[in-house]
Amino acid sequence: MAAENLPLVILTHSLPAEWLTKLEGKCRTVVGPWDATHFDASLEPYLAEAEGLFCLLTIKVDEELLKRAPKLRVVSNMAVGYDNIDVAACTARRIPVGNTPGVLTAATADLTMALLLAAARQIPQASKDAREGRWITWSPAGWLGADLEGTTLGIVGMGKIGRAVAQRAKGFGMKLLYTDIPLPPEIESELGAKRVELPELLRESDFVTLHVPLTPETRGMIGEEQLRMMKPHAILVNTARGPVVQTAALLKALQQNWIGGAALDVTDPEPLPPDHPLYAQPNCLIVPHIGSATRNTRRRMAELACENLLAGLEGRHLPNCVNPEVYAEA
Repeated sequence: MAAENLPLVILTHSLPAEWLTKLEGKCRTVVGPWDATHFDASLEPYLAEAEGLFCLLTIKVDEELLKRAPKLRVVSNMAVGYDNIDVAACTARRIPVGNTPGVLTAATADLTMALLLAAARQIPQASKDAREGRWITWSPAGWLGADLEGTTLGIVGMGKIGRAVAQRAKGFGMKLLYTDIPLPPEIESELGAKRVELPELLRESDFVTLHVPLTPETRGMIGEEQLRMMKPHAILVNTARGPVVQTAALLKALQQNWIGGAALDVTDPEPLPPDHPLYAQPNCLIVPHIGSATRNTRRRMAELACENLLAGLEGRHLPNCVNPEVYAEA
């Protein structure tokens, strides 16, 4: 097919070329800036002709954008979550929406444990003190952290990532509680995990880690009431979505020592402004949404997004489709 006859695809962000080789010879592309926080104005002239949209979770794909893209046949999100996309609006237009589940499970679980360990052992503060000359000698009472072995980890959301965290935590000798649909008894037994309701999990856990998708039900699910239930030494880890936690309530909890600390890969808002008071809390560790940030994981995410995109352009079922009802209706 001549290049001018290939379908036009908008990539909202520039990505390494080697991540996108699957698209070569299959479509024409226009590309937005690597650091876009919204749909870039330079891409607007192409919306009327675009048949495919390859986007990141920072780009809002809503009714207004869809109205400006009448030929759109597929939306491919390079992320597991898709709360940035109005899925109902896409479904009404019979546009399949793709995501990239599975490939980032291990990377996100690894980061969860890294954050948990860093917060528990006060690694950021200890490193800062060493660089700034406060490491005078070996100090028996200096930089004391928390043990993991024998403590209780509460996992809120026992999907693929939650289960991968459970497997890692078991290796550290932690006791496991979880909230979610009950696991099969054999898996519960293998992990040594016990299902409880959220209030009990919060009261009993020394560490609480969040692994739920952002939905109307989970938005703000950790607020003042829930934070007050936690142990005074407990550490909250969030590698899910920022709005699952009420930011003002978390700040208050850290300032008033309701909990021992927090470690956040995601925030609300995101990114968190540099002058936000959460950064000033010595018991709060914040990193810039790097749960899937390994070379292999990000490349595989991009490749899956390409596979979804091409399937949509070719009229095939997307390998990973979040609204399969578009096919049932057909």
